[in-house]
Amino acid sequence: MDTKTLSQFKSKLSGGGARPNLFEVSIPSFPSSVADAWGSGDDSENGIFKFMCKSANLPASTVAEVNVPFRGRTLKVAGDRTFADWNVTIINDEDFRLRTAFERWANTLSKLDDATGVSNPTSYMTDAFVKQLGRGAQLNATSNDGGESVVLRSYKFYDIWPTNIGEIALSYDTTDTIETFDVTFKVQYFTIGNSDQSNSGEGGQVLIT
Repeated sequence: MDTKTLSQFKSKLSGGGARPNLFEVSIPSFPSSVADAWGSGDDSENGIFKFMCKSANLPASTVAEVNVPFRGRTLKVAGDRTFADWNVTIINDEDFRLRTAFERWANTLSKLDDATGVSNPTSYMTDAFVKQLGRGAQLNATSNDGGESVVLRSYKFYDIWPTNIGEIALSYDTTDTIETFDVTFKVQYFTIGNSDQSNSGEGGQVLIT
């Protein structure tokens, strides 16, 4: 049996390994029902969200099994795929802009005072992107001002909507920290994009649907 050396391991660790703190999350457009939470100009919800999203996750999905009994044994065959909820943690600023937007979004689904809400799904659903970034620069980068990191993998979430907007804990004992809150989204499905090293475009070429 061959001895595996540290140098051999190093040669297999492409790029030094993907880093969990190198990512970008964007919601290119909020539903029109919450658009009035924003002002005009360059300070759009997408730009804010990219910077104020503290943490997220690359999505999980599960393919269930179907058990088929046969003569005292069980044959396991593939069943339907289900998609887990998507969770993000957002940094709260003193303008409460993102908090306000998500509260208005939820109020569109079910109003606080009378429990009415919009019935057309296109009125409250939108898409989102998560990109795993690498430590290197994009191949087509032309400047040395920090540029854009290469995108190792991208995920597009389709027709998401918030099912839970988490609390913001307040306490006299909490110092030297910034408020954050969690948002949980329901996801219809997602697609997986290829690396920017070999494809161009917002999310790269779709590999899996």
